[in-house]
Amino acid sequence: MAFQLPDLPYAKDALAPHMSAETLEYHHGKHHRAYVNKTNELVQNDSQLSGASLLQVVKDAKRTANNKLFNNSAQLWNHSFFWQCLAPSQGQQPSGKLAKLIEDGFGNAEAMLQKLHEEAVNHFASGWAWLVLDRGALRITSLHDADTPIVHEGMVPLFTLDVWEHAYYIDYRNERPKFATAVLQNIVNWDFVGENLDGTGLERANQQGAEAAVTA
Repeated sequence: MAFQLPDLPYAKDALAPHMSAETLEYHHGKHHRAYVNKTNELVQNDSQLSGASLLQVVKDAKRTANNKLFNNSAQLWNHSFFWQCLAPSQGQQPSGKLAKLIEDGFGNAEAMLQKLHEEAVNHFASGWAWLVLDRGALRITSLHDADTPIVHEGMVPLFTLDVWEHAYYIDYRNERPKFATAVLQNIVNWDFVGENLDGTGLERANQQGAEAAVTA
């Protein structure tokens, strides 16, 4: 089976008012779907990638400098991870090991979120703000365009915030600071962030690809 557009883990209106159903219809239903479709188009007749997982495709595209495939497949993965980083607003907070790492690295969750907000807002042009685990400690960084932790050694992804304009142009009229505040203060899925401390976050947005077409 070809790569699929993963279902959202919540209803389209579940993140409102912080992220509207209309935004999800466009961001997930159109932008994310376009990355899925283009990735499938680019790999369908490539025997070298027959049956390869999404992670394998991204890594191979980076290794071979196939920028078109890298950009689309990495964005497919980044978005699949991003949707899981969000959850309906229910007053959720970091807990357990994650809360201890936040305290050790930043003092408290509010200080960490402020630094993540600054990273997202100050990131120039399109990209992603990331909370990662780096040698056992939390680190905040950002990556440009479609770049992804998949191709960076030692960058264990915990949480990401999409700062491409298509993430916020409908709800926030391109006001990235308001978007970042709304998401970070209200709809972070801290349970998912904490789960990713096990080091297998890359797999949580992975999927298996299709066998390449056979030509006579």
